[in-house]
Amino acid sequence: MAPSSVIELKLEEITPKLIWINIWVVVVFAAAYHLIAQPLAFGVSFFGIAYFIIGYIVLIVLHELFHLIGFVLFGKVPLSSLNYGVDLSKGYAYATSSSPVQNRQMRKVLLLPFWTTAVVPTLIGFWIQDQVLVLLGAMLAAGAAGDFFMYRELRKQKDGAWIIDDPVLPRLAVYDDYPNPEELPRD
Repeated sequence: MAPSSVIELKLEEITPKLIWINIWVVVVFAAAYHLIAQPLAFGVSFFGIAYFIIGYIVLIVLHELFHLIGFVLFGKVPLSSLNYGVDLSKGYAYATSSSPVQNRQMRKVLLLPFWTTAVVPTLIGFWIQDQVLVLLGAMLAAGAAGDFFMYRELRKQKDGAWIIDDPVLPRLAVYDDYPNPEELPRD
């Protein structure tokens, strides 16, 4: 069974856009922190650098974990269909399911990590006046841009369409009817 359409992020095309989105979001969040919480103070310390690096890694891992939670919570996929990993050669982490998920639920799967690893840390950072946490939230918000690109394209599809996440590439196959896993092409 062939997909009715394929949504694919071409990393070589969107990476420059993502860099500018990242810079813009960090500047906006830093300015908001300056206006709302306290003046920005830029100091370099081993603790600050370690906090930022470790926090960034933890939030990236959590981002992908929340995709998996979304697959189970919204897509009702079996745990055995989940896969998680890191492709260091391409510079990204991934979380996927081999089970088909309906479009409406897939859109929730895509955006759950944005709310949990970008919005929540940012709000906590403002609340406890933690500048590093606000900037980490900004980085994760910008990092979710690929999810938003996919979400935007899925909104153009029928809610009842079935989506299969590619296990290797940032690509979604869209099917009008439930795709029989036995009939799907194997890479």
